[in-house]
This record gives sequence, structure tokens and C-alpha cells, in this order.
Amino acid sequence: MAQVSQNIKEFIKAEASRLGFDLVGFTDPSPPASFTVYQNWLAQGLHGEMTYLSRPDAVARRADPRLILPGVKSIIVAAMRYPRPEDAPQAAAQPSGKIAAYAWGEDYHNIIPSRLSELVVSLQQNHGLSFEWKIYTDSGPVLERDLAQRAGLGWIGKNTCLIHPRMGSYFLLGELFITLAIEPDPPFSLDLCGTCQRCIQACPTRCILPNRTLDARRCISYLTIENKGGIPIELRPALDQWVFGCDICQQVCPWNIRFASPQHDPAFSARDNTARPVLTQEICLSSAQFKQKFKQSSIQRAKRRGYLRNIAVALGNLGDEKNLPELADCLKKESEPLARAHAAWAIGQIGNQQAWIVLQDALLSETNPQVIEEIRLALSRFPADTG
Repeated sequence: MAQVSQNIKEFIKAEASRLGFDLVGFTDPSPPASFTVYQNWLAQGLHGEMTYLSRPDAVARRADPRLILPGVKSIIVAAMRYPRPEDAPQAAAQPSGKIAAYAWGEDYHNIIPSRLSELVVSLQQNHGLSFEWKIYTDSGPVLERDLAQRAGLGWIGKNTCLIHPRMGSYFLLGELFITLAIEPDPPFSLDLCGTCQRCIQACPTRCILPNRTLDARRCISYLTIENKGGIPIELRPALDQWVFGCDICQQVCPWNIRFASPQHDPAFSARDNTARPVLTQEICLSSAQFKQKFKQSSIQRAKRRGYLRNIAVALGNLGDEKNLPELADCLKKESEPLARAHAAWAIGQIGNQQAWIVLQDALLSETNPQVIEEIRLALSRFPADTG
């Protein structure tokens, strides 16, 4: 198939910009050079409980993007900026949690595919072209950052994020697989991280590995979102007040400090107290309240039980006796054992006599083995003469 004209390529770039994309590049569907690294990462079990990543069909498609869409000739990679973490609005009250900046506004899984679909329609209507297409954004068997680097959008930094030399890394990526042959852009061939180790040194859980991959099992983003069970006790203090995701390895990056712009797509702007939620209010959210507050939000991915688990850990890390009533209420009344278990740990972190009494009372009525274990473990950390 002959390549489309340069005019159509320029039209795609201009239309993508009109639709809110800050960067757009073109590459071919050849197998990614980084697949061996990915394969080794899976073999070491560094993906944790994200078993969907290791499904044979998904692995095969990541190894060869041509399997994703029969007849695919080109991949258009587009990037859309989200807010800088430092631009978070102040919480209305304290104590407050921290949400990763990409999740402050609408769910990018809805926004980016919708915009790329508009790009397809515009291309069809304005140029009368007939083609097949498929769209992904962090939702399919695609090595996104590899494709973005090949499309010239930046390099993959030591923190595993795609970094653009004039815009930093606060981007969300989307891919449009298309059966039109479009001339690829030159890949971004430079590695501009140099000898910098700031992201590696700043990570509270030491999850960043030397080969530009992560041990997901230790990553705060994984622990607060993808992990559906308990957060390992030894890692809970490192979560600080992060209750959904984490921005630390990007915040310390010199390329973001120097070049990241406050400009971003309005769809990703913070709503209400989403950026810095009030912890003592969040731990009381009912199922209906959670669904209403976070409809159209990425935060739904953690599910209510996971979100309340994270809120409890954040309150425990504060260790403030003022928050005991809300934690005690959660331990006594909450229907989700996962949330109750982490509330028990948090109460133990407060560590005063009233906290001991709350745990002792809960032990008399609790029936869930996981929660009972957390209560007993929390009580074991009190001085022998408590009570």
C-alpha cells in the first residue's frame, strides 16, 4: 500500500492538536526492541498480581503489534498533558490525603479514546479515506512507552516514564493503530537522564530498578491501585498520605522541575477535594457516596474497599489521636474486612490507651480471621502494662 501524502500527515498533527493532544508522532508496527526486557520482568514476577499482563495472548501481542490489527501499517502515538502535582488545590480541611495528579479529573480511559475516535472520524470525513483502526490507552497489550519513543515523543527515563525534553513527563499516552501507511517519524535516540539518580533515591519503597523497570510489588501506585489485598505491613509507613497512586519519582525529575507546564487539558483538572481528600471524611464514604463522588474517575479502579484501605493507612501514618473516632467507627461498622483490617493497624499506630481499648473491644465481636489477625498484631505492639 502506498503511503498517504505528507499533507494528510500534517492534517493528523493539526487535528490532534485541536483535539487537545500536546504531542503526536508516527511509527510502524514492527516488534519492539524492549520486549526482551519486558519478558524478563514478567519471568521474575515483578508484575505482582497483574496477571493480565502475563496472559499468553497479551504477551504475544506485545511482542508483535501487527497481531493487534490485521493489516496495520502505522501507529499514531498521541500524548495529553495532565496537571502538575505541585498545582494541587489545598484541601478544605486537614488531615488530607494525596492523589496522583493524573487522577484528579475525568478518567483518561474515557477521554483519550474518545478524542482519538474524533480524530478518526475527522480523517475519514475530510479525506474520504477507507481504513481499519483500533485505539488503546493503557488498556491493551501494547508497550506504550516503547512506541512513543519510536514515534519521537521522548525517551524512557530511569523512573520508567516517558520524558519529553521540553515538556517533562506529565503525559498520558494513547495509540491509534491504523491500516494506512504513514511515514514514520525518527525515533528519539538520546538518553538525557545522564548520571542523575534523583528518582531512584527519592522512591520511598525503593521499587525503581537499575534497568528502567519497577518492582511493581513495592510501587506505591501498584500497592494503592492494582493490589487488591492487604498492603504489606513493612511498606505501609512508606505510603505516607498517598491514597491513590504516587507522583514522587516524577516530582523530583529535573526535566519536570525545569520544563513541566501548568497547562493541561481541562478534563483532568481537580474536582471538589479529589486532589487532596479529607481523610476523616473519606473513610466514612458509603458505597453510594463512593460511586457518586468518583463516577467518571480513575479512582474507581481501586474499588471502594481498596480506597478505604488506603485511607486507613494514611490515617495510621499520621498517628494522631484526633482521628481515632473515625477509625474506631470503621473498625466497628464497616462491612469490608479489608478496610477494617487496615483500620485496626491504623488504630495501633495511634498507640494510646483509648486506642488499646478500641482494639480490645473489637476483638470481642470481630469474626473475620484477617481482621482478627490485624487486631492481635496491633495489640502486640502496645506496652505490656497498657490498660
